Amino acid sequence: MARIESSLKKDHAYERRAAHWRRRVEELAAEEAMLRLGGGEKPLARQRAQGKLTARERVAALCDPGAPWLELGLWAGWGMYEEWGGAPGGGVVGGIGRVHGRDVVVVADDASVKAGAKFPIGIKKVLRLQEIALENRLPAVYLVDSAGVFLPMQDEIFPDREHYGRIFYNNARLSAAGVFQMSAILGSCVAGGAYLPIMSDESHIVEGTGSIFLAGSHLVKAAIGEVIDNEELGGAVVQADVSGVVDHRHPDDATCLAKIRSQMAQLAAGAGAPFARREPRPPLHPPEELYGLLPEERSKPYDAHELLARLLDDSDFDEFKETYGQTLVCGTGWIDGWAVGVVANQRQIVQRRTGTRPGDKELQIGGVIYSDSADKAARFVEICNQKGIPLLFLQDVTGFMVGSRAERGGIIKDGAKLVNVVANSVVPKITIFVGNSYGAGNYAMCGKAYGARFLFAWPSAAIAVMGGEQASRTLLGIQLKNRGGEVSEAEQRELLSSIQKRYEAAMDPRNAAGHLWVDALIDPVETRQAISRALAAAACNPELPPFRTGVLQT
Repeated sequence: MARIESSLKKDHAYERRAAHWRRRVEELAAEEAMLRLGGGEKPLARQRAQGKLTARERVAALCDPGAPWLELGLWAGWGMYEEWGGAPGGGVVGGIGRVHGRDVVVVADDASVKAGAKFPIGIKKVLRLQEIALENRLPAVYLVDSAGVFLPMQDEIFPDREHYGRIFYNNARLSAAGVFQMSAILGSCVAGGAYLPIMSDESHIVEGTGSIFLAGSHLVKAAIGEVIDNEELGGAVVQADVSGVVDHRHPDDATCLAKIRSQMAQLAAGAGAPFARREPRPPLHPPEELYGLLPEERSKPYDAHELLARLLDDSDFDEFKETYGQTLVCGTGWIDGWAVGVVANQRQIVQRRTGTRPGDKELQIGGVIYSDSADKAARFVEICNQKGIPLLFLQDVTGFMVGSRAERGGIIKDGAKLVNVVANSVVPKITIFVGNSYGAGNYAMCGKAYGARFLFAWPSAAIAVMGGEQASRTLLGIQLKNRGGEVSEAEQRELLSSIQKRYEAAMDPRNAAGHLWVDALIDPVETRQAISRALAAAACNPELPPFRTGVLQT
């Protein structure tokens, strides 16, 4: 493999960029610390006063001490439901932990957020975690403590394909696929939500705090006139000793979680995927230098090879078609000992050879996908599927090339070819949003709609249909046309500024994470660890179906 030699200059501009991104990472870390408090200190204290552990304490008690915890969906619900006081984390704590050294998907209701009631984004988060469990064949543990659906939003929660009922549908599919699911009823478990633990393969309940029933005492009285309290209706003794609905009962949370840990230790080990591995090696260039490499403005250029020099083991990279289709960089390397195929947007302006003579060249804009780069990347993705090499996409894309020359050159055809092979790829795909992710470029570079196993975003990321400047001027033009008549230049400037502010807010990476378009916002320095954890999880699924594509125009 060729070693990437860095030409990064540590000058004043480098120090300014590094200070900017360190400051941004620190700001996001402070916000994440607040999100981890869920509903806040008072409801957490109230939960402990009831003799219960909090959601995060339960996760910690379940997982191996000191083992890495890959939290997913922490930002779920960011900026949403403000009229209801918000729903930090979507009211759910979720991620991949290790139990006796084995990767396990953990889903824990956070009862400090509206008593664990499910908001639409909380349901979407649980569905995403179940999808991860199914795709990667990871056991799942559900720690249940929920008041059921958040009734004021019931029409966004109940009947549709991706609503609450889909959780139980996934329970059934996971079990049928042989993916083990364990549930613990550690608090309320009411109405339709009662199906989740009982559709799991094995269930536990805690005495005094855990209860499970299809209708609580108030609804029972209203429906059939029976007067009964919740403990007698569906407490631990009733559901474990009388009805036999629950398999095990315990005196407290700690005992319950310790029992689950002991049972998970007995779970048969599954076969792993045959992905190539070797001893991990650090990059030659420190990942901390990524701070000084990234431009403060997303429109500024940089060399994608410099990113790879700080992500790949030994900074080694075997580049594919290095001098062709250069606005996409493709090649193979290793990350923490895992073999990976890399598809990265090149943000530098590059020269494309158009003929055999030295002067036959044209400039190509960095971050734009041209026909030749789409053609190259499509072939590279096919080769990685043939070799069984997981794919890593590094997105900083402003879209496909537009204009008459691009259209006559068949840009739609070549773009469709790339989108087709990415959609049909069978090896695990991991996507890192480094910077821009606009329009169909998001699709071609394996955005959320294209089946990435895991998606992570840096603080520098922005996901949108188009860039803020173009979108704002487009929207301004539409509004001016609709208003008709004369609009002063001052009014136009004020209107444009207002549109730009709204659009820039929508492009904030926290917004993408809040809607679960990405699984997590990560510190660029921790990218190698996140990719390694994702690959380790993906390797738990040994199935690698044959790679096929549909009809491709050539």
